[in-house]
Amino acid sequence: MTDNQGVRLQKVLADAGIGSRRHCEELIGEGRVSVNGRKVFRFGERVDPERDVIHVDGRRVETRSEMRYYAVNKPRGVVSTMSDERGRKSLADFVDVPERLFHVGRLDTDTEGLILLTNDGELAHRLMHPSYGVQKTYLAEIHGPIPRDLGRRLKAGVTLDDGPAKADRFRVFDQVGKRVLVEITLHEGRKHIVRRMLKHVGFPVQQLARVEFGPIKLGQLRPGTVRALTVREIGELYKAVGL
Repeated sequence: MTDNQGVRLQKVLADAGIGSRRHCEELIGEGRVSVNGRKVFRFGERVDPERDVIHVDGRRVETRSEMRYYAVNKPRGVVSTMSDERGRKSLADFVDVPERLFHVGRLDTDTEGLILLTNDGELAHRLMHPSYGVQKTYLAEIHGPIPRDLGRRLKAGVTLDDGPAKADRFRVFDQVGKRVLVEITLHEGRKHIVRRMLKHVGFPVQQLARVEFGPIKLGQLRPGTVRALTVREIGELYKAVGL
């Protein structure tokens, strides 16, 4: 690209939400910005925001104008697809954009919580592929009392009909009487995997919600609502899958 083509790098960064142009110039001057794998120190550097890959502090910055990234809190009773031939409520009912979006993974109809939507096919594929080991965290309500070694057993692994499965992390989140809320983290996405694991060890799930997908947290997002991911969150997703 010649000096007369493209857009100045500090403007592209500012437009992407990194900060003011002055702040972006400071980042460039400190050697914290790279373009297509090459560190840039020159304020006058021009880039193509639709084609060039830009990183700040090792975290990719999405500059393509047509890309969309959303978090949805899927309510119970909603199917995890963008449409449904049976007329049931689907994820498309919560977001109205012209772009064709992909849902990143699924939650069964009776499970609520965090689902990501994007039109970034490469990112969606990597987030769902088991080889990248992206962790998901769930809150599950079960009936106690539960044995002290339950977490150890789940982290050691159980054998289900379709093979072994194990939790990466497990803790008791809350307990009121016999109602126990446990937090379980795992990095695979087989169908009904959390429900099947807990049932296998004798604790059928009463209610289930996904509260984290990789670096993205559900937070205070209400059921049935959607929000756009921040620049930092998008960068963290890219980093989680090596983009």
